[in-house]
Amino acid sequence: MLTLGHIIKPIANYKATGSEPAVVSVVMDSREVVSGSVFVAYKGENVDGHDYVTQAFANGAIAALVERPLSADFQTVDLRNADDELSFDFTRPICLLVDDAITALQTAAKAWRNRFDVEVIGITGSVGKTSTKELTHAVLSQKYRTFKSPGNRNSILGLPMALFGLREHHEKAVLEMAMYVPGEIKTLCTMSSPQVGLVTLIGAVHMERAGSMEAIVAAKQELVEALPADGVAILNKDDERVMGMADHTHARIFTYGLDPTADVWADNIQSMGLDGIRFTLHHKHEAMTVNVPLLGRHSVHTSLRAAAVGLVEGLSWDQIVRGLQATAVQLKLVTVPGPKNSTIIDDTYNANPESMMAALNLLADLQGRHIAVLGDMLELGPVEEQSHRLIGRRAADVAQRLITVGRRAEWIAEEAIKVGMPENHVIKVKDSETAVPILESIIAERDMILVKGSLGMQMDKIINAVGRYN
Repeated sequence: MLTLGHIIKPIANYKATGSEPAVVSVVMDSREVVSGSVFVAYKGENVDGHDYVTQAFANGAIAALVERPLSADFQTVDLRNADDELSFDFTRPICLLVDDAITALQTAAKAWRNRFDVEVIGITGSVGKTSTKELTHAVLSQKYRTFKSPGNRNSILGLPMALFGLREHHEKAVLEMAMYVPGEIKTLCTMSSPQVGLVTLIGAVHMERAGSMEAIVAAKQELVEALPADGVAILNKDDERVMGMADHTHARIFTYGLDPTADVWADNIQSMGLDGIRFTLHHKHEAMTVNVPLLGRHSVHTSLRAAAVGLVEGLSWDQIVRGLQATAVQLKLVTVPGPKNSTIIDDTYNANPESMMAALNLLADLQGRHIAVLGDMLELGPVEEQSHRLIGRRAADVAQRLITVGRRAEWIAEEAIKVGMPENHVIKVKDSETAVPILESIIAERDMILVKGSLGMQMDKIINAVGRYN
């Protein structure tokens, strides 16, 4: 059981007595606080968590990590001097004063993770981390008691909070690892000590901040660099940048992909539209044809990643296939009924060139007239224009109607027209709200509608409005 003592002890000179209150969760959003939570007062670019400590205590928090003294009405214990003797009144909420709330959080999370003999599987890459995490968890759960990082808790802020969910009974832990700037995945690995590291693929995501593709590769590579010599690096045989990481790890290499020289590979791929995909898995001298209820041909790689982890962890083919076919796995891309018996493909979680292309390829596999509603892809830096124009060329091949949302997405529209899409079939709008009535006016019977864009474009508003007919 996680207690407040487990959080305080690694940060300061405190000898836990075992009488400390139990901690239900560790959160940074006061709206997520429940009775028994610890609140982390993180000062971000736009919001200062210190302004919400009072609300957190009102919602039931038992303690808050803070970087400055607050109201005299609060019980405050200074953890900044390790030589001080500490005393607490655990019957009252406590402000735990530290130099840096995030460093303190990470220190406590690392200590908690190190209490358990659990094997950690870390997953990183530019695309497909969350879907791979979910499917890998489904596969490993066929044999092991498996933990997974919840939601999008994959950053230097989110992952330490996720680690507090580990418990004694867990045998495996599947953790998604994201980076905002170089060096962050190294920090995540220091906290979580992964024994297995899986890399999906490398794309231009975060190019604006990283500055170059080489910097992105180096940042993602931090996962395989952190693996121990008896660990395993699971690499994408179809991505040269990922395979280049093989020279930067002491771990054993295990590969996956469509390349027959990979350790686990797939062929005979058939899209069954909204009914999923069918393909043949190969490993050594074994082959097995499987049907997987995932959308899009890109889901073959997602399945291969989960299968690769399963093979590395000693699962049988039957166990792996059961995990791949687990209908309880909820991935980001889903379908929503629309007006006039249309189907809306909701892929609004985020967007980059690779995932946008994969979504358009899925649309191409579906029966019916195709409408693509595509928003800006953000954070692409110097490659943003060429990336949007590349998507425009594919959209012209796939869609009969195109709506673009945002300033950058105008390049998609321009390129689609340039390569032959009729100009009167392309509409450019500034925001998602404007797109709603336009989309509603052009939907015909049994249309297939793809809606996709970066999270900041709020493309989900289109889904919420047009999907109201279901």
